[in-house]
Amino acid sequence: MVPLLDAILDRVPPPRGQREGAPFSMLVTQLEANPYLGKCALGRVTSGIVSVGDSIRVLAPETGDVIEAGKVTKLFLRSGVQQIEMAQAGAGDLVAISGVPKVGVNSTIASPDVTTPLEFIPIDPPTISVTFSVNDSPLAGREGTMLTSNMIRDRLLREAETNVALQIVSDGKSESMEVRGRGELQLSVLIETMRREGFELSVTPPRVLFKRDPENPKLALEPYEEITVDVDHDVSGNVIEKLTKRKGELKSFVDVADKARIVFHIPTRGLLGYASEFKNDTHGTGVMNHAFLHYGEYAGAFEKTRKSSMICMAQGTATSYALNMVEARGRLFVRNGDDVYSGMVVGELSKDGTDLDVNPTKAKQLTNVRAAGKDETIRLTPVKPWSLEAVIAYINPDEAIEVTPSQIRLRKQILDPTRRKQNSRKRISDI
Repeated sequence: MVPLLDAILDRVPPPRGQREGAPFSMLVTQLEANPYLGKCALGRVTSGIVSVGDSIRVLAPETGDVIEAGKVTKLFLRSGVQQIEMAQAGAGDLVAISGVPKVGVNSTIASPDVTTPLEFIPIDPPTISVTFSVNDSPLAGREGTMLTSNMIRDRLLREAETNVALQIVSDGKSESMEVRGRGELQLSVLIETMRREGFELSVTPPRVLFKRDPENPKLALEPYEEITVDVDHDVSGNVIEKLTKRKGELKSFVDVADKARIVFHIPTRGLLGYASEFKNDTHGTGVMNHAFLHYGEYAGAFEKTRKSSMICMAQGTATSYALNMVEARGRLFVRNGDDVYSGMVVGELSKDGTDLDVNPTKAKQLTNVRAAGKDETIRLTPVKPWSLEAVIAYINPDEAIEVTPSQIRLRKQILDPTRRKQNSRKRISDI
């Protein structure tokens, strides 16, 4: 690393900015939460000198409106991975400033005599959302320690303070919280972090954030993204076919070294659940990147790719005797000895149609009558445990993900079978 660092010092020009005789200004590029100081704003000082106790103002991006006025309470200089408390900093320094709790990313922190905000790179808007709510399944409370809606709400609000691409929306009436983000990966990381902290959650399927055309309110617009993939030539045809079925439009196909670089413009809906397929299709050798492009016209409905589900109709423990009979109908998601409950998705049917209610808890009746033949050994197909990425890609709109510190289960949003059928009939009549 020494030759690389020496080359950076020799070839990379020093930061530009007038240190003496210029008013202080800094563009906020990142936020961090400090348990003792509150919200701290990180950025590079563009001009001037700032000291602890100086009066500062926060200017809104683009408009330059004053969001907040305050004083510098603490000043930290970034040196490598360390933070050094300083009394003064100047142009070119990477610093963290506390004292203005309403500051946001891309805001300008400056002296009171500065009225023009600094130029900034806009943050991509959130394109998908999920709803976090309390785990209300019959198995709730067995593993986690963070169970109430207030705990979930406080944790999400703390995350939104420093995660600039995350938005938390609450209607103030229900216990659920809508979380908006940039993609499946960002939301999966948040859910995984919370479950490791001891939370139990119920999470709805991800849905795309639509908006109306300002000129024609009847026209629905959906987000589009530019996706760039680098894959081997022998699998490029399969990748192009999959992306085309997801309403993608091929923009370029070029050779880069021994790889094929493919660029598509595709609706965000087309990327939901595609990451796991891409890994399988490219055998783990492909590289995929995507960025928000614009809002465009609705691309139409997608083809249904998932079959119907097998729904548990009783609460108890799954038995190998019952699973052996249920497995003849399709693929299982539970193993012998797993706890199940009514409304839980325990498998996928091999044929498409309506959901099928099954009883995986049925036990073999024992009698004093000796069987004529020897009981056959039951051999069940091994079940792969759910991962967050896999279950988010698989879930249906009327289902939910039950997340606990050690388990990930798939269930219906409405557990009661009677209410579930009534709701299904009502949804069909509304259509």
